[in-house]
Amino acid sequence: MAKLSAFADEVVDDFRGQVEFLAKEKVGYIEPRFVDKKNLMDLNKQELAEVRQLIRDHGLKVSAIGSPIGKVKLDQPFKPHLDRFKHAVELAQYLETPFIRMFSYYAPEGKNIDDYRFQVMDRMVAKLEVLAGTNVMMVHENEAHIYGHSAANCADLVKTVDSPKLRLAYDPANFVWGEKITNNVEVCWPVVKPYVVHIHIKDWKLGATDVGSMPGQGDGQIKELLAELAAMKYDGCMTMEPHLQAGGQFGGSTGPELFSQAIAAVRNLSKEVGLKLN
Repeated sequence: MAKLSAFADEVVDDFRGQVEFLAKEKVGYIEPRFVDKKNLMDLNKQELAEVRQLIRDHGLKVSAIGSPIGKVKLDQPFKPHLDRFKHAVELAQYLETPFIRMFSYYAPEGKNIDDYRFQVMDRMVAKLEVLAGTNVMMVHENEAHIYGHSAANCADLVKTVDSPKLRLAYDPANFVWGEKITNNVEVCWPVVKPYVVHIHIKDWKLGATDVGSMPGQGDGQIKELLAELAAMKYDGCMTMEPHLQAGGQFGGSTGPELFSQAIAAVRNLSKEVGLKLN
């Protein structure tokens, strides 16, 4: 049975408002990213304690740490970024989630990321050493301009690193926006399906710049993807990230009314294809 989650910072900035909204919508998971306009990774101990308590008080669980790990250029110093990853691991343990959502780096200015394969792999292996002895894993999200911009490169990451500590988060809209693909379920999903453990629900119209589509109304083949998940009896999280008012490199906005509509759309589509949600 699949589980609904959400980047609730797209609903409101206030974290209490985020968890209250999800509890009201009967969404059982949250993927924390921005808390009162501050990245989760930048909160102090007291703020983190308040976040954890609010999540617990509203009966929610954490689907993944919505970290920006890997969203830096490869010519920036690696040690500070690796230290930041260590903090992300601490957050995952503190908030009791097995997943850290992350990315696979940008090329230096003016360069092609596909030419930096070995450097990307080296950094992934270094992060594996941090994960040793923990119950935490990285889930890599496909996104434009990073090494894992394509399905082939995402699969290459997992196969080359060759560790159960690295798996994939699948975002259909990012294939539309970044790779200009309107049939991702036919051409991307089969390539990465064996490694996917996490789903992001975001739809997009080819040619749109910074605003997503209501799930099922764009070119992301959301209904077809949900049918695939039903067929494989997917029991992981599907995290809502609609971007229905605005989208950007590090987040987006949807608002409560549109977010409620997006949740309803996903529930209806899931019912149509036989995907059970809890």
